[in-house]
Amino acid sequence: MNGVHDMGGMHGFGPIVREEDEPLFHAPWEGRVRAMVTLTRERGYYTIDAFRHGIERMTPAHYLRAPYFERWLASMEANLIEHGFLSGDELDGRTEHFRQHPEVTILHSGDVAPGREESDEDSHPQVPGSRFAIGDAVVTRNVHPYGHTRLPRYARGKRGMIERLHGAQIFPDTNAHGLGENPQPLYAVRFDARELWGESAEPRLTVSIDLWESYLEPAPL
Repeated sequence: MNGVHDMGGMHGFGPIVREEDEPLFHAPWEGRVRAMVTLTRERGYYTIDAFRHGIERMTPAHYLRAPYFERWLASMEANLIEHGFLSGDELDGRTEHFRQHPEVTILHSGDVAPGREESDEDSHPQVPGSRFAIGDAVVTRNVHPYGHTRLPRYARGKRGMIERLHGAQIFPDTNAHGLGENPQPLYAVRFDARELWGESAEPRLTVSIDLWESYLEPAPL
């Protein structure tokens, strides 16, 4: 979907400041969020694609002011509510209870019940007949879906070349919405930076993006 999260090529957000000797977590709550997201995903409460789509649906103002793990927390809450594991009222009640009684209860993985039947996201059946081969010239589709997609906005309608085949992989555009894994061939596509960014791109710079087959069309001769 076209949202503020898709920031590739956008200006006005200032430089990326690298923190020297940056800690793994800046506060204890970040580590707890990391653990909760890992556990709820491993237990099949939602897929990684649904998790990514949850972040995409944050309001622009919230997304821009939220630190990294706050975005994780917002998506986890949204997915747990949408999949029926938690209600908004229950979440508000537990939050208020914690404000009044801030003692931390330590949970272990065995204390958390499994969710729905888990899918092995690392097991992808092979789909015969890949449409493209290494070296083929392709053009990305210029589409603007409302739902989740892994085709970034800055790379739509652009010409590139297949540089690697990754085999069949779960299709995130359907997996994010509970419409099935629908595996299809995934390719690494190399683009000249000038194709993406115009004459302002650095010379001899290329960008490689992993893209699913349905995002691609043969490039015209």
